[in-house]
Amino acid sequence: MTTTTTDTPTTGQKFAAEVFGTFGLVFFGCGTAMLTSQTGDFNYLGTALAFGLAVLVMAYAVGRISGGHFNPAVTLGAAFGGRLAWREVGVYIGAQLLGGLLAGAVLFGLFHGIDGFEAKGNMAQNSFGDDGTGYAWWAALLLELLLTAIFVWVILAVTDARNALNASAAPLAIGLALTMIHLASIGFTGTSVNPARSIGVGVFAGTDAIVQLWLFIVAPLLGAAIAGLTYPLIFAHGDAPVPGSGLRLGGGRKQQLQYPGYGQQQWAQQGAPQQWGQPGTPQQWGQQAAPPPPQQQWGQPPAAPAQGPAPQQPGQQPVQQDGYPQAQPGQPGQQWGQPTPGMPPQHWGTPDADEDGRTQIRPQD
Repeated sequence: MTTTTTDTPTTGQKFAAEVFGTFGLVFFGCGTAMLTSQTGDFNYLGTALAFGLAVLVMAYAVGRISGGHFNPAVTLGAAFGGRLAWREVGVYIGAQLLGGLLAGAVLFGLFHGIDGFEAKGNMAQNSFGDDGTGYAWWAALLLELLLTAIFVWVILAVTDARNALNASAAPLAIGLALTMIHLASIGFTGTSVNPARSIGVGVFAGTDAIVQLWLFIVAPLLGAAIAGLTYPLIFAHGDAPVPGSGLRLGGGRKQQLQYPGYGQQQWAQQGAPQQWGQPGTPQQWGQQAAPPPPQQQWGQPPAAPAQGPAPQQPGQQPVQQDGYPQAQPGQPGQQWGQPTPGMPPQHWGTPDADEDGRTQIRPQD
């Protein structure tokens, strides 16, 4: 039996990795929060560590396949930051939402094994205002936006191509960052920074939790977009952006292309040097050179200026085609490719300037 391996994961493999990773994050993180709440002694540190350790372990497990996002906000930030093509965003977010909902459904079923368990308000859902933690909605919005931006900045930084020496520690840094974020905000909103985490358990937690889900979708996505756009502006790209990512607005002024080796590189040099982009006689970008004069012949090396009439070659017929010099009575016939008497040689490819200089541009200062 022959097996084949590939270094490039398929779309299906990425989808499965994101489902699995998001499921683990929501199941272990929210499950720990629900369990400690049921015992009557909510454990802030234990819940924060559960979320951080879950993302760390899942990133090490399947990060090589999908990058280990497990969060629509991270996916959006990666797309804006040039790390992920927009055509893949839908696949990632769909997988994350599916993983979160599966984890919420499993928790909903398992906790009903506890006698007297009531899912409404007890699913580790995020909340604010009078129907939740009592935290004002605008403050909750700003807090979630800020914390998500910080989280995405950290992810973009530790996965930067210039940070290759520390690449193996990236999941550890991401897990610790998520732990710190939870420690700083669980008491205010229950900590989201992840729409899939909020939706996954929120839809099972009753009407009030569902009504408040908008904030935990909008704020993380806004924070991720800000982080994805600003990270390259502040720190530049560590590697070339993925095609089809970031902002592709099109239009506007095109970058002015410079001639290669301006004033130095020779192009099709034969005889006297013809320089591409030589100062004083460069050709304008996009403007066609004037057609070569009649005496210019393809592939014939330029000859020195004629000192007198060229002798007629035996058996050579004078050129009779339109636009080419013809032998006059009493004069020897002109050789094929021979310059007209009294005119300097024409180099192949040299721009032929008009009298008013329209084919000339001023060399750059």
